[in-house]
Formats: sequence, structure tokens, C-alpha cells
Amino acid sequence: QVQVVESGGGLVQPGGSLRLSCGASGRIFSAYNMGWYRQFPGKQRELVAMDIAGGRRDYADSVRGRFTISRDNTKNTVYLQMNDLKPGDTAVYFCRVYFRGYEYWGQGTQVTVSS
Repeated sequence: QVQVVESGGGLVQPGGSLRLSCGASGRIFSAYNMGWYRQFPGKQRELVAMDIAGGRRDYADSVRGRFTISRDNTKNTVYLQMNDLKPGDTAVYFCRVYFRGYEYWGQGTQVTVSS
């Protein structure tokens, strides 16, 4: 069982920035495939960014150029740097670990972009 915990959400004005953090338990974090997802009210979760163990990263078109995913394997943590935030980015953001056919989710963190 992998424990996943997100942090860093909050209220920010349009054009502002936030950095989300996701910590995951386990001794082989470097082998985990990590992803950030978000969920709008009444909608399914959608992929925002992924970091595949081994170096490949990818982004949803809606955030490419504004959001950056990164990881620090020494801290068992993956980050989502979100810049130039828009009201349409308001959602609950979830971290997902995918490893050896299993997936683990965090509890989510609310991001609200509003003036």
C-alpha cells in the first residue's frame, strides 16, 4: 500500500501562481509513475500532467506552457508548479501513483482562482 498526500492548494488571484506537492510512501519512489489530475464539480477527473519514471513528461493542452511537473526522488515528492492561473483552473487537484498495475490516489487539494 502506498500512502499519497497532497498539499499546497488554496485561493489565488487570476494570473497568480501556486505550487502543489505530493508525497508518496515507499522505498522505490523513483520507479513510480506520477500524475496530477483535477476534477471540476460534476465532472470526471482529467489528467493535468504526468511524470513517467525514466523521464518522460506530458501535459494537457489546457495547461501546457503554464504548468510544470517535477519530482525530487530524494524527498519522495512530486510537484506541480502552476503559473498564470485562470478561473477555469479552479478544481480539486489529485495526485496519482501508478506502479506495477496498481494505482493509489491522494485525498485531493482544492485550488480556487478568483479575484
